Amino acid sequence: MEVLVDFSESEKLKSLRHLARDFIEKELIPLEPKFLNEGWQAVAPALEEVRRRARGTGLFAAHLPAAWGGAGLSLVEFAHLSEELGRSPLGHYAFNVQAPDVGNMELLLGHGTEEQKERFLRPLVEGRIRSCFTMTEPEFAGSNPVWMGTTAKRDGADWVLRGHKWFASSADGAAFAVCMAVTDPGAEPHRRASMLLVPTDTPGFSILRNISVMGHKGGGWASHAEVGYEGARVPLAHLLGKEGDGFALAQERLGPGRIHHAMRWIGVCERALEIMCRHAAAREIAPGMPLGTRQLVEAAVAESRVDIHASRLVVLHAAWLLEKEGAKAAREEISLVKVAAARALQRVLDRALQALGALGMTDDTPLAYWYAHERAARIYDGPDEIHLSFVGRRTLRRFGLTPRA
Repeated sequence: MEVLVDFSESEKLKSLRHLARDFIEKELIPLEPKFLNEGWQAVAPALEEVRRRARGTGLFAAHLPAAWGGAGLSLVEFAHLSEELGRSPLGHYAFNVQAPDVGNMELLLGHGTEEQKERFLRPLVEGRIRSCFTMTEPEFAGSNPVWMGTTAKRDGADWVLRGHKWFASSADGAAFAVCMAVTDPGAEPHRRASMLLVPTDTPGFSILRNISVMGHKGGGWASHAEVGYEGARVPLAHLLGKEGDGFALAQERLGPGRIHHAMRWIGVCERALEIMCRHAAAREIAPGMPLGTRQLVEAAVAESRVDIHASRLVVLHAAWLLEKEGAKAAREEISLVKVAAARALQRVLDRALQALGALGMTDDTPLAYWYAHERAARIYDGPDEIHLSFVGRRTLRRFGLTPRA
């Protein structure tokens, strides 16, 4: 039976997109210059007021069910919303759908105990606290997530954690961390690790530094930390899900997470293209000769439009398939999304920055910020090479090629 995929926008979807875009234009874009030039702490107080107003839109924590205060959006609907919020570096935070909290909320909702939900999930959903996710380690290749050195050993009624993590996004100011740690070294690789909930005021948990990324250490939510676990103790009840399920939970978290990222990148691309086009239409390279009259600029605009449109369709199809048939059925499409959207993002930003010339290198627009920080899109949540290898093997298998050892 033929399966039809319909991406037409309902009136509900059009309405929420309009609401989100209007909010971004009025509430967040005016804050961008201060954020870009003075950093997170300079806008944090104003952002809390913006978040208060965002709660009144009905789209706060929109990815969660209404019973938990969210808007109950489907993944496809949330993908559209995420595109609108991606138009500003502050958009997702304002609506409490920012990484890494969005993924941690989903994990707690699906696998947390009632006690864990009340202590960790509820204040997270309400925007009263933030969280972080500690998985990657500097001593081990991030492309092999089952290989790690951090351990959690039982000691009476506690887990005792020892290890070293980095690129723990938003750990600065977070109330708790979700930590991936080896709980059974003798198990097969995909069953060795578990996830544990670690309040950041636990003795033995420490933020060693905010890592400087492309010359910027950042702060608060807009930062990436190096974290130490030095005998940090948490109760056995802080195990998230079942022992040995850490890798499975990480994969469950990363599937929708990659789609969340990719649709945000589409929003970044749309804003970058707008900035480029406005500049090309207004900037004169000679009296009466706007930059946009040059064929090379016209071609750059068109190439960006092609990249954006193609990426959007790939993302929406992956979101639709994941919803209809589950993460396992959509694994290949999710990998396609991660590669296609991340590469399109890099190309679109590069063209926009080039078109703006010296202005593009400044922090007078968000282009330079995105160019520096979103280059990592082709690395985090699985580097391009891992996804390409996976898709390549799956494709060749259909032609009878036996996978390599």
